[in-house]
Amino acid sequence: MPTGSEEAAETVRQLRSLATPAGAAALSRAAGLLAARIDAVAALSRLRAEVGVELAGPAWGIARQREKARPVFGADADRLLFTGDTLEQAGRPVLADRRAHRLLADGAGSVADLGCAAGTDTVALARAGARVVAVDRDPVARELTALNTAALGLTGVEVRDADVVDLVAAAADGRVAGCDAAVLDPARRAGGRRLLDPDRWSPPWSTVQALLDRVPRCVVKVAPGLDHDRVPAGVEAEWVSVGGSIVEAVLWGRALSATWRRATVVGRDGAVAELTAGTDPGTAPDGPVRGWLHEPDPAVSRSGLVALVGEQLGATLVDPTIAYLTSDSPAPSPWVTSYPVTDVLPFNLKKLKALLRAAGVGRVTVKKRGSPIEPEALARQLRGPGEQSAVVVVTRVAGAPTVLVCGPPAAAG
Repeated sequence: MPTGSEEAAETVRQLRSLATPAGAAALSRAAGLLAARIDAVAALSRLRAEVGVELAGPAWGIARQREKARPVFGADADRLLFTGDTLEQAGRPVLADRRAHRLLADGAGSVADLGCAAGTDTVALARAGARVVAVDRDPVARELTALNTAALGLTGVEVRDADVVDLVAAAADGRVAGCDAAVLDPARRAGGRRLLDPDRWSPPWSTVQALLDRVPRCVVKVAPGLDHDRVPAGVEAEWVSVGGSIVEAVLWGRALSATWRRATVVGRDGAVAELTAGTDPGTAPDGPVRGWLHEPDPAVSRSGLVALVGEQLGATLVDPTIAYLTSDSPAPSPWVTSYPVTDVLPFNLKKLKALLRAAGVGRVTVKKRGSPIEPEALARQLRGPGEQSAVVVVTRVAGAPTVLVCGPPAAAG
């Protein structure tokens, strides 16, 4: 059985073979077969006959990864190389571009990309005009970064095999790896599982803290579920959602921090909205359920800024421990999704089914907060013959298990 180093060496060899003219031709042919929806077995058989056994498998694998990457990476996807793991872990280019411009806004000319993976941040930084030192111990990551930046015609990139822990430990005078600024993206998975404890990340939390202390112009990508108590004083923490789903959290070094907490919402149309707080806004007041229920965007909830939104909307929490807001009117706001409330009742499956049947509801979307129910399972139980649809929210109201039956969401602001 090949060792990890042998597997990495073979992957690097395959990547280099695909970066040749013959490899490019094989990739183009594989993409054509994939686009034509040729059966995988037949497609691979054709590829082997046309481009050879050595190129066929790798070309087919990369073509499949490019197809997955295209919705996020756009036209660049057809020039980039990915492995399955690096594509899964790759950040979104639009967010990498946004981070790069903020990181370089005060004049930094060089940036260390500490843990470069497939090179998403390196590409964004180089395109923004920085000289980049891309660092990774993984030879596959280094090869991907070198090949991808070359494929995009980017210069000023040095790819280096080095230990991030050692580089950060040696950082001095606000610089690391000879650079004015740094991006750090610790590995937060092992064996296909998420590592919830930051002390088990690679590099570990101690290195994150050291970087924030020693390099004021830095940005660190962290898990969205990071405990707020972990954020050092003077460091801005930002949570980012795209299309209603939380995608990343970042810590901005002290030279770049502009506020205490920030929630950034990127809409499906690409519009960006930012909500900030210089200090902890505390908890919003709670009160009875009114005519509208407001579900805060996950970036707002994770950043602890629900109270700010409640104040803006004249809304209260349905329960002191639950991040659902309620008010008398819909909220044309990017921070929440608003639902008209038609019924409020104690959680009772039999009574809920009867209410939905009487209203002609057959299609149900279930949401929950503060409840152990499984939304998909409950939705199946509530499905019926009716033609109407409803949103069923299972939560707590004033401490009691409660169901809110709502209509479809109002248009967002």
